[in-house]
Amino acid sequence: MDEDPINPSSEQHQQDAQDQSDDLFAVALLIDELKHEDVQYRLNAIKNLPVIAKALGPERTRNELLPFLQECIDDEDEVLVVLAEELSNLTESLGGLDFAYHLLVPLENIAAVEESSVREKAVQSLCQLVGILAPNHVEQYFLPLLKRLSMGEWFTSRTSAAGLYADTYKRVPANVQVELRNMFAQLVRDDSPMVRRAAAKALSTFAQQLPANDLLGGGLELLQELAQDSQDSVRLLAAEDLVAFGKMFTSEQNSQHLLPIFKALAEDKSWRVRYMVASEYVEIAQAFGEPIVREHFTEPFLSFLDDPEGEVRTAAAGRITGYAQLVDKDVAIERLLPCVRDLVADENQHARAALAKEVSGLAVIVGQMPTMEYLLPTFLQQLTDDFPDVRLNVISSLDEINKAIGIERLSQALLPAIHELSEDKQWRIRLAIIEYIPLLAKQFGAQFFEEKLLDLCMAWLRDKVFSIREAATTNLQRLTQVFGAGWAEKAIIPRVQKMASDDNYLHRMTVIFALTTMADALPANTVRESVLPTVIELSSDPIPNIRFNVAKSLETMIPLLKQNQAMLELVSSMAKPTLEKLSTDKDGDVRFFAHRALEAGKRPPLTTNATAR
Repeated sequence: MDEDPINPSSEQHQQDAQDQSDDLFAVALLIDELKHEDVQYRLNAIKNLPVIAKALGPERTRNELLPFLQECIDDEDEVLVVLAEELSNLTESLGGLDFAYHLLVPLENIAAVEESSVREKAVQSLCQLVGILAPNHVEQYFLPLLKRLSMGEWFTSRTSAAGLYADTYKRVPANVQVELRNMFAQLVRDDSPMVRRAAAKALSTFAQQLPANDLLGGGLELLQELAQDSQDSVRLLAAEDLVAFGKMFTSEQNSQHLLPIFKALAEDKSWRVRYMVASEYVEIAQAFGEPIVREHFTEPFLSFLDDPEGEVRTAAAGRITGYAQLVDKDVAIERLLPCVRDLVADENQHARAALAKEVSGLAVIVGQMPTMEYLLPTFLQQLTDDFPDVRLNVISSLDEINKAIGIERLSQALLPAIHELSEDKQWRIRLAIIEYIPLLAKQFGAQFFEEKLLDLCMAWLRDKVFSIREAATTNLQRLTQVFGAGWAEKAIIPRVQKMASDDNYLHRMTVIFALTTMADALPANTVRESVLPTVIELSSDPIPNIRFNVAKSLETMIPLLKQNQAMLELVSSMAKPTLEKLSTDKDGDVRFFAHRALEAGKRPPLTTNATAR
């Protein structure tokens, strides 16, 4: 009896039904995870809210999912952060922009929670939504939300409200804008310092939406109030607002209206306010314009460099070069450089470290003679500073200093500091100085470097910390690139080979790392006569770690050998026999890495017809 033919459409229908059933099961699991005790499960489910919403459909998402999510507001903070972010992605799942206002209710509640990071994310999502809502929905749904948050009993809702005004202001008619300006002003005058801080942070963004008349009137008045606030945590934020207002005002308006605010903040009794002004000094100066800076900004800056508080001096010291670029060269030489000379001996180590970063930039601005008179003594003193960060910051800017004072004076001052840093107890300090060695090499030249610093570079290969030894091998490769392979053959390779017989197995292992790293920068004859024989000799080392690192080294070098016709025969004559011997080693790790290297060696070379170096 003939079998019934299979109906393709029926089979497809069954498959579709099965797929739909699987999807519904997956969605059901995600919905269950929304209620799971484990926070990671809840996080996973919330990150998949678009999947759940798509399966439920627009109507059920609006009527069932969103009310359910509303009950999750008491969840962990990390869950609420993700929820606030994902809610803004559900617009299409609700049925399009016409239904986006349904997302406002849960976001409004999240915007009022205690944790600031959660509120910030909710504010971001609300700002995103107000930009896409229909105009009538903005007035019907978003404005009431903004009013409720602005008049909320708890300060948390009012702080969130401050961040919504700028984006809302753009979407409402002129008569409503007047109301929004008055409501924002109430937040600036709120009883809670936290709300006033939030308003101060939002002021510059809100002010950018105001027309010129309102900016010069209401916006400026709010800035003046914040700058005179009783809390220094509020006043210091007014310093940041000065930058935005300065860019929006004309030079004449800056001089008339903003300059008095700037001077008051620069002389504020709170060091935190003065610190903020010093931190933003260059940005404020640029916003105010060159004429005002030349006449009014130098004296306050000099006061910051001599401020009683170390934090203020540190902030100002880190802005010296930036400010020197905005004033005449004579002002930089006659007014700033004497302060630099005093600051180099500052009791605050962080102020000295901040200054050390700026010396090279000042040298470029003031020129050779002032550099010799003022900055060279400063530089020499910084190189002998007790605080390692000061010495490192100076050394990191050697290139510019060298251009200004020349290599002879540079080397006389630098070498003692380098040797001292290289022996610092903190290994990270030693690591940092290694990274600057190739830069020093370019400045000093091969002969001078070999005489004065090569011993130091070789000593790092024996450091007790692996990260230092590893950095030292990379340093040798970079030195080879600076001075050339010929120099490395004479100056480095023999000394590295000598370490292959060192009693300490860590030093012998470093030999493998160093030669493997340098091989790419060396000519074929050096690899054949020095590098490979030394590495292969260590394949008979009694320490298994040495032997399997030989296998790893050969695995790295075989592709390199294959790329160069002059070294291609070394694969079969030297590398492969060694790996075959190691593949029968008594140690399992050695055999593993040897087999892996042999398998890697069977791959074709990356390039062909390469010429010998």
